[in-house]
Amino acid sequence: MNIARPILAPSILSADFWNLGNDIAAAEKAGLKWLHIDVMDGHFVPNITIGPLVVKAIANRSSLFRDVHLMIEKPGDYLDAFIDAGAHLITVHSESSCELPDMIGRIRERGIKAGAAVSPDTPVSVLEESLKDLDLVLVMSVHPGFGGQSFIPGSLDKIKELKTEIVRQGAETLIEVDGGINVTTIRAAHGAGADVLVAGSAIFNDNANVVENVSRLLKAL
Repeated sequence: MNIARPILAPSILSADFWNLGNDIAAAEKAGLKWLHIDVMDGHFVPNITIGPLVVKAIANRSSLFRDVHLMIEKPGDYLDAFIDAGAHLITVHSESSCELPDMIGRIRERGIKAGAAVSPDTPVSVLEESLKDLDLVLVMSVHPGFGGQSFIPGSLDKIKELKTEIVRQGAETLIEVDGGINVTTIRAAHGAGADVLVAGSAIFNDNANVVENVSRLLKAL
């Protein structure tokens, strides 16, 4: 994707759901352009979050780029619902029970961006053959399912390996990293090659200071 980098993408998983609209508005006020939306089904990961109706509500009120991360066992059953709701990019997990080339094709046919994610125990090499068809690869730097976890240091090596392969293939695939991103880890993740940095707790935990939290993260970059 031809975009300005790096990108800081706030994850609403850590937002105050009672005041979700206000938190998203604060992220926009801080100058951010992306919004990371984690969808969990209670099967692929041991947690349940939100569905297409929340994405639609966000789309009706916000101009932020909607980066929808499907941590669900059967993503193919829900692609159309999330695209119809207003997703700009959908990322499915390489570990889910789907045929990745089929999922990429279906997403692209609907006219939006396609991404694939790898969990901490999955090597990035599983995506080598799909890189040129993907707009984004998400490297999970925590085990998926819950916010507030600590960054797994070995993720940096995975990001570097992935970056090397993207350059070797001449692909334009963005690298996104999600999990444990804060003022300490954000620069290392970007330095390793990450283009999109997802931060949840570091932005939303102190809800009264979202703008300040964003400013600290951007300065750390």
